[in-house]
Parts: sequence; C-alpha cells; structure tokens
Amino acid sequence: MNMLKKKALISVSNKEGIKEFAETLSENGFEIISTGGTAKAIEEAGIKVTQVSDLTGMPYSPDGLVKTLHPKIHFALLMDRENKEHLKWAKEQGIKPIDLVAVNLYPFEETAKKTNEIKELIANIDIGGPTMIRASAKNHKYVAIVTDPKDYSLVSNELKKEKKISEKTKQYLAAKAFEHTADYDSIINSVLDEKLLGKKTLRLYFSEGQELRYGENWHQKAHFYINKNFNETSLGNCRIIHGKQMSFNNYVDGNAALEAVKELTEPGVAIIKHTNPCGYATDEKLSQAFEKAWQGDRVSSFGSVIAVNREFDFESAEKTKGRFIEAIIAPSFTEKALGLLKQKKDLRLIEVGQFTEKGNEKELKSIIGGLLVQDRDNELVEADSFEEIFSELKENRHGRKIGIATEKKPELDKGLFEFAWSACKHVKSNAIVIARKKGNGFQLLGMGAGQPNRVDSIRKLAAVKARENLEIEFNELKNELKKEKNLEDYIKKEMSECVLASDAFFPFKDSVEEVESIGITHVIQPGGSIKDDEVIEACNEKGISMLFTAMRHFKH
Repeated sequence: MNMLKKKALISVSNKEGIKEFAETLSENGFEIISTGGTAKAIEEAGIKVTQVSDLTGMPYSPDGLVKTLHPKIHFALLMDRENKEHLKWAKEQGIKPIDLVAVNLYPFEETAKKTNEIKELIANIDIGGPTMIRASAKNHKYVAIVTDPKDYSLVSNELKKEKKISEKTKQYLAAKAFEHTADYDSIINSVLDEKLLGKKTLRLYFSEGQELRYGENWHQKAHFYINKNFNETSLGNCRIIHGKQMSFNNYVDGNAALEAVKELTEPGVAIIKHTNPCGYATDEKLSQAFEKAWQGDRVSSFGSVIAVNREFDFESAEKTKGRFIEAIIAPSFTEKALGLLKQKKDLRLIEVGQFTEKGNEKELKSIIGGLLVQDRDNELVEADSFEEIFSELKENRHGRKIGIATEKKPELDKGLFEFAWSACKHVKSNAIVIARKKGNGFQLLGMGAGQPNRVDSIRKLAAVKARENLEIEFNELKNELKKEKNLEDYIKKEMSECVLASDAFFPFKDSVEEVESIGITHVIQPGGSIKDDEVIEACNEKGISMLFTAMRHFKH
C-alpha cells in the first residue's frame, strides 16, 4: 500500500508530546485524522488535519457523544486487508483503512480522586476511546495502536529508520493497549461499585511474572509477579546483579530484611532467617554493624538473607568470608566489594537503589479462598514523634495511654529504646526483643518469635539467646576484662543495660517476673491491657522502668 495513503487517527486526553508525534507521522506519509481539542493542538503546530466529522459525513453530535462511533472509523480499523470481501465492501462504502491510532482515555481515575459527584464521574467514562483501542489492538496485524505517550518515540524512530512499524512493535503495542483498557474498566468498576452499590471491590494488577526456583518447598512451583505502579524501594523494582535464580523463600525473607533495615537511620544491617531478624545492628561503619548483627545469632545467620541501608563496601564484603549467605540486598555495591562477592557463584546480590520514603499502599495477604487487605504498619508509636513516649504518662488523641508508666525512669540511651522497638516490630508475634548499646551503635542480643504465649518468648527464647551470646562474648573477652572476671557478673552487668521490647501488652504480671529474673530493668511495650495497673505495680515493686507506646505491632 502506498505510504501516502496511510492514515493515522489521533484522539488523546493527555496531549503530552502529541504535536511532535503528529509531525513525525505527517513527515512519513500519514494523513492525520482527529477531532476536538486534539485536532486543534495539531493544527496549531502547522500540520494538516482531517476532521472525523468530514471523514464520516456525520455532523458533530451534542457533547461529542458518538463522534468516532461510525463504520468509516471502525470498519476502517477492523477490516482484513487481505480479505477480498472486506476490501470490496469497504470500496463500495467509501471506507479507507486506518493504519495507526493514538488514543488515551478520559481521566476517570483523576476525576474520582477529586469528586464524588456521580454525574461528573459518568461524564468522564470514555466510550469511543476504548472501542477504538480494542478494535485496533484486535487487528494489530495491520493497525498500530499507541496508548502511552512514552511509546511515541519508539514508533517515531522505527518510521524514521525503517519507513514502517514492525510486527513485533505492533504486537507489543496491542498487548499494552488491552492492558490500558483493562485497567480503565477496573477502576470504573471499583469506583461505581462503591458509589452506586456501596460495595467494596478490589481489582489487582500484577505483571511480568517470572518463574522461581521453587516455592516454600521443593515440590511447589512458584512465580513472582510485579506491581508496576509501585514506586517505593522494593524487591519488585530491584536489580539482581549476581547469583543463582531466586526462590519463593528468598523473596519472602528478602522483603522482611529490606523492610526491617528501612527502619534504621544509622548504617544498619538486618539478617533474616524465616522472616525473623536473627541479627540486627547499627554502627558508624557498615562493616562493624554487619559484624555485630552476625554475632547476634551466629548459628541462625547461616543461610540467611541480609539487607543493609548503605552502599555495600569492601570492608563489609570481607565480613562474608567463610560465611554462607543466600542473598545480600543493598542500595548499591562498590566495584571492589563486587569483585570479592562475585567469587561466590551462588550468592545473590540484589541492588535496590537509594531508599525512597515509605508509601501508603495496602498490604495484601492471601488465604485459601480469599485475600486480606490492610494498611501497612508504617509507624512506630501512636504519637507525632518517638520522643513523646519519654514524657509523663498521659492519654493520646485515641484515648490510649502513652509515656513513662512507672516510678523508675528510663536511664538508657533513648536511641536504644527506639532500636529495640524497631526490631520488635519486625519479629513474628508473640515477639520479645532484647537489645543493647554496643560500640557506636546498637545490637539485637536475643529474640523470641512466634510463640503462643509471651512468657515462653521471654523465658525460653529471648533470654536464652541473650545469655548464650553473652557467654560466647565473655569467653572471647575474658582476658581483656578489667572488672567482670566472673561470667555471672558479666551477664548481670550487660543485661542491666539492655532494653526488652514486647510487640503487644503484658497481659499479666508474670511477664514482669520473667523480666526481673533475667536482670533486665528497662521495658518498652504498647500498654492497653486491662491488667496494666497490676503490671505497672509489679514493675514499681521490682525497680523496672516501663514505657507505653500506645501502638501494637503484631506480625503474623
């Protein structure tokens, strides 16, 4: 078909880049067909435009309701250029094929964010646009359908170099066009369900599914799908720069590691095993934080996923020698660090870029037969700042008590309380965390996770792990210690300088008795139990300070 006889129909709500695109089309032999504001914008650029009404022979209808809904548009889009019957009928009716369509739709989503007026919402439901898009995409063998201004350059470059649009590009554009209309209809459906029927409907879109090595277990197949509209730092928009294929568990643990380390402002490291931080630490230098985190649980750290919040440098890479790690997640890696790390062929290295601010996207969790949706747990305390919990006990705006609940005041570094509370937020319930200040930062010393009751998390897990770590430390340092030559004296001293955090309130005073038994005198917890007064009294009797945060952090 002669290039001069090619036609392009342009009708866009978003006019970004449309003048330049129309100019390229015109220069490459396309006759431009358009309507309304789009035609005006193109004409202002000095490009000849044929009005849709001139093509169809139909006058402009009130409000432009049916301006493109005509056989001279839609048969021109749908006709098979190799079908003799189609060609014969088109000739009889004076219909000439349309070879390219550039369409994007009325801004329904933007309108829905601004108004609840049904009349205005209905007015912004596009009819002709989706119809042209679907017709063009259906017949993509012959018609190029462009719905995204970002693709103008792709089409323009092909026309300039090849004088045609490739089959591959038409296929890509068609698939993207159906994605566009599917998203559009989904938004309309969700909004009108709520406005007209009072019904909540959630339609999700995840794409670019990739096969994983396996699921939670070897016999389970698994895929990872990406939310392309999610812009926050995440594993969905990361770059895997080295190592073997990711598994289901790698992604789950990687997500837990990344979310945990996002809490930290100082150079920090989160070591995750089965979604719990078995190692968690900060320091002035990342390499020192790495070592402290590893020492938090030398056994569990074997085969872990690790996330850091600073560029992974050579000193930190040296800390991985002789240690088996599944994956390291970092904003970036130095070239020298990569040179060392890439010697481990199976170690996955994941670059996520500089951390962005946390968004307000919903958190999803599937169960058999359904999907649970909730707000993300983005805050630490139910106050404007963490500092507020160090004031006199009072009721906050939600009627919950927040502040210093006991006669004994917190005597340790405020940053330690915040670190312990941040760690606790990322441990599975019932969560207990024991943390201390070490060197120029903080360290998770012991952790109890996933227990049916809080006492077991303290007595059987967190306390045991903290003591075990202190015993190892004592044996490594005993020749250097000046005062605590006795193991029990050393443990007593260290535990007295720790903070114990609990993700939910102490339901009874038995938790306080456990805290006293291991020598800890500083506690941070949400408060809110009907037994709060009993718990506070027990703390006062035993000389324990306790802070209420008014915010629970269950994690299931």
